[in-house]
Formats: sequence, structure tokens, C-alpha cells
Amino acid sequence: MRLPATRLAWSGLAYGCIGLGTAGLVVPLLPTTPFLLVAAWAAPKGSPRLARWLHAHPRLGPTLHAWRERRAVPRRAKRLAATLLLASWGVLWLGGASGAVLAATGALFCGVAAFVLTRPAAEGHGTLRPGRHQVVE
Repeated sequence: MRLPATRLAWSGLAYGCIGLGTAGLVVPLLPTTPFLLVAAWAAPKGSPRLARWLHAHPRLGPTLHAWRERRAVPRRAKRLAATLLLASWGVLWLGGASGAVLAATGALFCGVAAFVLTRPAAEGHGTLRPGRHQVVE
């Protein structure tokens, strides 16, 4: 049994990531999938009930199942991740970051992009758009 403070910290991380992921459903450029994956990782450590709820959720569950079963990421999330990485590097460049910072972040961002883009596509595991009953990518 984990200490109550430890369980509280894991639960807080999970709920915080669920909140950020939920905001990502409506806020442009705020990704949902990474926050959802962190929440799914932290929830069992703090609240098994929350973990069960996440995996059974009609909107969130399919993405989690795709990741757990095949390490698959929705195409939309892949495109958004690559775009945000490029935009972040561009902000550094436009902001006058040093060559060393640009090189280091460029290498890191390329590694992250390569990882995300080489994951299988989560076919049929996109998000439901409000007011629609079909899965979209």
C-alpha cells in the first residue's frame, strides 16, 4: 500500500493531465494525446478507480487502448506533434537563441518527432467531434 501523500501526488498528476487533455479538445494547438497518456500512466499509481474510468471512457478509452495494445498514435496527434515541435524550434530561432541551443533542441526535437512519427497509426482511434457519431482522424 502506498503512502497517502504518494497516492495523492499520483492522483493529482493524473487529474491535472486529464484537465489539460480535456482543454486540448477545445483549445487549438494544445495536444490531448500526450496528457492523456501521462494520466493513464499515473492514475493506477494513485487511483485504480480513476484508471478504470479512463480506460472505459467512450472518448478517451480508444486512444489509450490503441497505445497499450499496439503503441499506436492517432494520425492527427502525429501531425500536431510534428507541427508544434517545428513551431517551437522556429520560436527559438526567431527569438535569437544561440547556435548551441538551436542545435541541441533541434536534435532533441528530431528525436521526439522520429519516435512519434514512426509509431503505428491508431486507425479508428481518433477523437469524436462534438455532434458526430463517427470516429475521425
